Amino acid sequence: MMAWLARLAYSLAVLRWRLLRPVTIGIRLAPIKQEQVVLVRHTYQPGWHFPGGAMNRGETPLEAAVREAHEEAGIVVEATSELLGIYSSFAEGKSDHVIVYVCSAFRLGEASDRWEIAECRAFPLRDLPSSVAAGTRRRIEEYLTGNGPYSGHW
Repeated sequence: MMAWLARLAYSLAVLRWRLLRPVTIGIRLAPIKQEQVVLVRHTYQPGWHFPGGAMNRGETPLEAAVREAHEEAGIVVEATSELLGIYSSFAEGKSDHVIVYVCSAFRLGEASDRWEIAECRAFPLRDLPSSVAAGTRRRIEEYLTGNGPYSGHW
């Protein structure tokens, strides 16, 4: 029941974005440690993604990334995260600008977001499942290349 409601809410948000065409800023945290990356699967869209979401008023991008990672995956950041890149996406009718940080010093605690996240798992960086979202897969490839920070299309 909750997954159906989450998908409906997401569909309505996409409709709103297509009508109003807002400029948004999103954030993602790439939690990578010991050649493993922690990813989440949402209840409202397919694929595995980095934890992340929208910034709240008064938050810096890094503060938002740390908050979202804790809410969605129970990640407790223990040291400063590094900027991987800043990307733009125009796929859902909005001008979405996504800032991605990489964190290698973290521990897993208890996630507080139970309705939005269906599952949270760690995967080997070099053996990702086929269901990893395309943008997430590209960011992991960039991380492995190591020439960031990057900028471009999500």
